[in-house]
Amino acid sequence: MEDEEVFLGALREGRKVIVPLLHQRFFGILPYAGKFRDYRALVMVSRSRDGELIAGIVSRLGLEPVRGSSSRGGKEALRELLNRFRNRSLAAHAVDGPQGPKGVVKAGIIELARLSGATVLPVYISMSHAWKMNGWDRFLVPKPFSRVRLRCGRPFAVPPRMDEEAFEACRRELEILLMTGHREDDRCFGWREAL
Repeated sequence: MEDEEVFLGALREGRKVIVPLLHQRFFGILPYAGKFRDYRALVMVSRSRDGELIAGIVSRLGLEPVRGSSSRGGKEALRELLNRFRNRSLAAHAVDGPQGPKGVVKAGIIELARLSGATVLPVYISMSHAWKMNGWDRFLVPKPFSRVRLRCGRPFAVPPRMDEEAFEACRRELEILLMTGHREDDRCFGWREAL
């Protein structure tokens, strides 16, 4: 993990933090995620059959899954996540899941940050060697003995009040920030087509 102090510093200062992840890459952060079990971090997990498996893994890591996604139970899950987030300081969300399109940030994370006042803190995940699955996002699974690099990006603030145009501009800015950060990190490992 690079720039971990940015992340830990925000939590120590008592700020609420939301970590946006790309669905394609979230597997790479799982071994590191257990480090945050003391924060009882919330993780949005879809209500799909695959989501059931992921919810179990998330729970075993000491994190707390909140079930729902943009395609199934999204509004209820956002309400539940927001309610639980009042007493927590950390949440994570695969922003383009569960069905894509790949790399397209859905509105939920912007709404969660807007309503909670949390800082959005991107974490870029890249791997030296990975299998690419055949799904919609070409999901990456690190190969044995590969290096996984996690890097904290710059904090991304979401204003508490926005009209529809400003909301879309904010969503698009986060989308560009995530895609650009991952592409830069992938180049460190010689990847050209991961995204």
